[in-house]
Amino acid sequence: MFFDDLPVGYSFETAERALGEDEIIAFAKQWDPQSFHTDPEAARASPYGGLIASGYHTLLTAFTLELAANVWTEASMGSPGMDALRWLKPVRPGDRLRLRVEVTESRASRSKPDRGIARFAHTVLNQNDEAVMTYDTMVILARRPGAAG
Repeated sequence: MFFDDLPVGYSFETAERALGEDEIIAFAKQWDPQSFHTDPEAARASPYGGLIASGYHTLLTAFTLELAANVWTEASMGSPGMDALRWLKPVRPGDRLRLRVEVTESRASRSKPDRGIARFAHTVLNQNDEAVMTYDTMVILARRPGAAG
């Protein structure tokens, strides 16, 4: 889909993906080596009472799910950033995550008529429909050929 196909209020959900213990540990050992992410025994003594996924692992899982949904992927021209990232609930081994996305703002570029910027609100949900993470992104998207006039 192009910028012109994504009006404010448009929403979609992705497929789901489970995070296994081995994957959580491997990711954390490379990118977020804190004991409650890498060591099940130490994690039991942590405030979380057990192993949890790195928030960055959760974020990248959500991003991968969004790309796999292929809603705007081919029109993407990159992103100027994200806002309001919140980790709301720990993600544990075996949790199945999916993403709910909604267009909250949309504006065509005045200086570059071949593109627009859409703002997306993201909610990452687990298998119990509990929000585990939220964040907002802006994505620069190509306009449908001929849409700019």
